[in-house]
Amino acid sequence: MLSKMTLAEAESLPLWRRPVGLLFVMAIAMPIAFYVWSALLNNFVKEVAGFDGFDISALHFVREIPGFLAFLVVFIIIFVREQVLGLISLVILGVATAFTAWFPSLYGLLILTFISSLGFHYYETVNQSLQLQWLSKERAPHVLGWLMGAGSASMMLVYVLIVLMWDSLNLSYNIVYMVGGLVTAAIAVFCFVAYPQFDSPTPQTKKIVLRKRYWLYYALQFMSGARRQIITIFAGYMMVAKFGLAVHEVTGLYLINLLVNTIAAPFVGKAVARFGERATLIFEYGGLVLVFLAYSGIYWFGWGILMASILYVIDHILFGLALALKTYFQKIADPEDIAPTAAVAFTINHIAAVMLPLPLGLLWLYSPALVFASAAAMATVSLGLSLLVPRHPEKGNETRLARYIATPAE
Repeated sequence: MLSKMTLAEAESLPLWRRPVGLLFVMAIAMPIAFYVWSALLNNFVKEVAGFDGFDISALHFVREIPGFLAFLVVFIIIFVREQVLGLISLVILGVATAFTAWFPSLYGLLILTFISSLGFHYYETVNQSLQLQWLSKERAPHVLGWLMGAGSASMMLVYVLIVLMWDSLNLSYNIVYMVGGLVTAAIAVFCFVAYPQFDSPTPQTKKIVLRKRYWLYYALQFMSGARRQIITIFAGYMMVAKFGLAVHEVTGLYLINLLVNTIAAPFVGKAVARFGERATLIFEYGGLVLVFLAYSGIYWFGWGILMASILYVIDHILFGLALALKTYFQKIADPEDIAPTAAVAFTINHIAAVMLPLPLGLLWLYSPALVFASAAAMATVSLGLSLLVPRHPEKGNETRLARYIATPAE
């Protein structure tokens, strides 16, 4: 890690030690801790900590605060290289996950969740920036699809092990959290040792960047953060609260979901490359409107666990299409804006994520169906915004309205 190397020089390294190799290792490492945490969370807080719907929404409110503060990454990378910050963040995520079961109370879990979320969100911010800096515009959709597939395969392994071993080995929450968290931390430490520091071709701006010509990207990020809360908080919680699924049953559902997504992920990248960002985003948001309305139907019409499970798999496939938002920004952005804009975009994405959990938690206590109907309304707004994405986005052609605005690109 002490040696430094340009991307061109890195081409002489073995494939696994190149920048793309590091992206794949990190894509495998992060889900081990994060999805061990999320796979057990709903059962853990219900069975051990005694949470209700409002408590779980409070937990997710705290979890989203570091995402809201992601813009601070811009100032941290003045002193710490992005690659180093990403690996430090993975260590924080892993260690905090490892000790989750030691604090089975509302306030204990709020503190541990904040720390692990700090690692998760700062890793995700830096990781997105490095992906767009290290991958060419031509290769990005394909490689991002394969990276999604690698992450899904890692998640699938986690879920398979939980399903097979939870009952047969009588595992405890503490053991699983410890193993998952420490494995992620260990992989991050390995990356410190095994990989040189890669210099991106364009030095990144070390200040907050807000450009008017990126407005559509900002708007889509904001709406993405708003509707994402419904799936993150309530779709999984519904499986436990309404249908009473046990740990291995919930994890089994996650496993089916991941198997489908692992197979689909590379094709998602190809679809973005083939049909473009505009068509991909329209398809994603239109599909999500229907899925969220169907979630409401589970409560309105009494549909069963089979329908809920099918919807859960479909909405995660649709969310995978969001990589089109990354490549859309890559095409319209100045190369030096990628790191600061990734940080700002994460903050914008999490404005709604911080604001919505508590009100939605209260709404859930009154009517879970209305929570999902609200998500359908949010997806409808995203669908309207996606219609403004041009077929061939680039600098100066950021939106379909650009042709009517006689102002130079910033």
